[in-house]
Amino acid sequence: MTAVGNTSGTTLDRRTVISLLRRLRSPEGQSNPQPVWHQLRALGDVVPAPWGGYLVTGYDVCSEVLRGRNWLVPDLAWQARQPNAERWQAPATQAVSRGLFRLNAPVHTSQRRALGNLFDRTTLDALAPLIAAQTKRVVDELAERIRRDGEADFVPIVSDRLPVLTVGEWLDVPARHHAHILDFTHRQVHLQELLPTKSELAVSAQATAEMREFFTGLIRERRADPGSNVISGWIRYWDEQFPGDPAAADETVYDLTMFITTASLETTATLLANVVWLLGQSEEQWRWLWRNPQRIDDAIEEALRYDPPIHVNTRIAADDTVLAGTPIAKDEMVHVMYGAAAHDPRRNENPERFDILRNGAHMTFGGGAHYCIGAALARLEARTLLTELLGRFRTLRPISAPAYAPRMVFRRVTSLRVTT
Repeated sequence: MTAVGNTSGTTLDRRTVISLLRRLRSPEGQSNPQPVWHQLRALGDVVPAPWGGYLVTGYDVCSEVLRGRNWLVPDLAWQARQPNAERWQAPATQAVSRGLFRLNAPVHTSQRRALGNLFDRTTLDALAPLIAAQTKRVVDELAERIRRDGEADFVPIVSDRLPVLTVGEWLDVPARHHAHILDFTHRQVHLQELLPTKSELAVSAQATAEMREFFTGLIRERRADPGSNVISGWIRYWDEQFPGDPAAADETVYDLTMFITTASLETTATLLANVVWLLGQSEEQWRWLWRNPQRIDDAIEEALRYDPPIHVNTRIAADDTVLAGTPIAKDEMVHVMYGAAAHDPRRNENPERFDILRNGAHMTFGGGAHYCIGAALARLEARTLLTELLGRFRTLRPISAPAYAPRMVFRRVTSLRVTT
């Protein structure tokens, strides 16, 4: 493997890195993570993590990890080799690790092939009018709340709801279940933190149990009364792959349904809130985009770069290798720091400036075999929402900065109060 990047700073005191990571999770770091990303990059492109493994901060090195064939996701086989059984053998961790994002070839290849190009142009064209209708519905409610009270919280009315309305419509899940899906999704992601606490693992375990109960019940209903919906189609496909073994087929369908649903919610919701926060801070910027709607996609891409909904993604070395001059042993963990990479000035000049016309580079949707399967859907939802908001409001101003959940991996905006 060709080594790229800067290796300076690889002998630093672990307390320096611990302090930076704590700041990234703190309210201060959540509100403005850029100083933390800058200081992490200053330590080098590959920085030893206090618990073992490495943090990868430079854009080119992160890209090499995400796209390189020598890097795997931490699947069940890898987890079984780890000494920390409490973390890796926890029931919730094991259950979630059967999802697509924790599978390596050949199982990952098989499941991706079964899904095909899940959100291809045909599917997106079919979903577009549904998304437009749901968008109008939530923006109508936002406008009414602002008219009545002078302000409104954008998150529960719009950014949290639109993704679950979209996925719910696509999977034909009745609206009465949407709040429950959102609730267990918010609680389940704790286990994907870099170092989850015992209490966080317990919260995730309860949420995962609720998730399993809900989705297995849904699959049972679809098997008993199949139709033309997505889940029924998956059941038919996997029945052919596991002839005479409906339990194995249903287990695979559960893994897919769980993964697709939960992966479509939190990250998209954060993107939608971020776009409004970043654009709404400047009335001039909002008006400019209103006059130049052909730049809406550019605004979305810059929001994805400027404040990625995921801070960290993890890979494992498939073999002994060298990354940016640093020897990495087989099975060793590296953590791709999305925000630090997207703010690397060697790739994006003046990265601290939010610039719609930047045409910059980011890797928010990952890369390689695990490139986000729902990227096109997330972009369509963001485009539809931003178009509707610009058409409805001459200005949409945040009253205060967003509030965030205290996390380091999955960024989540919990509140964003706005007015016109």
